[in-house]
Amino acid sequence: MSMETLTRAWEILQDAYQAQMEGDYDRAVELYRSSLEMHPTAEAHTFLGWTYHFQGRIDQAIVECKRAIEIDPDFGNPYNDIGAYLIEQERYDEAIPWLERASEARRYEPRHFPHYNLGRAYLGKEMYSSAMRCFQEALQIEPRYSLARQALASLRRLVN
Repeated sequence: MSMETLTRAWEILQDAYQAQMEGDYDRAVELYRSSLEMHPTAEAHTFLGWTYHFQGRIDQAIVECKRAIEIDPDFGNPYNDIGAYLIEQERYDEAIPWLERASEARRYEPRHFPHYNLGRAYLGKEMYSSAMRCFQEALQIEPRYSLARQALASLRRLVN
């Protein structure tokens, strides 16, 4: 594969991400697919999944994340995203192993997300001490992460 093709696929991926951030999901899907046709990457599959999620197409989002993992099993984002999508569907038991794998992935930033999402899964299962531990782990990694701070405060009010 030529360097020009790789560069063009990356440029299209960036355009897709921009369209996604602007809320133009149909255009983002089109651009991600175009990038993937040129050069399949874990990032493009993951972000395409994210776009499907915004469109309410959770099952397709999960499929794209699994494709990303096939390409790069060390990339943590798709594991975390699958876990988050399953939490939205209240499939907490299924979400937990994906989030654990995300927290252990070699290539993953921001590292606090899977800990926070694990906390959400345990909260859904009413396993409050496990949830609290996960929110605290997220805050150890990123002390300014306000969602984890709020979740921990809410949980403390709930159990006291």
